[in-house]
Amino acid sequence: MTRERLELGARGEALAFEEVKRLGYEVMAKNYRCPLGEVDLVAKDGDTLVFIEIKTRKGRPLGFAKEAVNARKQKQISKVALTYMKANHCCDVSARFDVVAISVGSGPPQIEVIKNAFDLAYG
Repeated sequence: MTRERLELGARGEALAFEEVKRLGYEVMAKNYRCPLGEVDLVAKDGDTLVFIEIKTRKGRPLGFAKEAVNARKQKQISKVALTYMKANHCCDVSARFDVVAISVGSGPPQIEVIKNAFDLAYG
């Protein structure tokens, strides 16, 4: 991955972190990794455990970022979420998947938090 893409991703993650905190989420983990993959943020929104995928795009509408969380990515995030829940003994907690889409360009960044962006995907 190029340095520019890494920097864009880091900027997006920082913006997303601030946005979910502003919305009242309690961040539990950043960049949670396991052998099956990674999820960008794990947070609590009230009593709900939230697995958050962050997608940042430069100079493109928010739709491009949202579309990047395709079926394959949803399956991977779902597997990581189930691993997290088992490892942290929270399998009986309600959970959901959110996506934070960010578009950066010449003006201020556009940020959209999509709650319940997709259902648990496995198989």
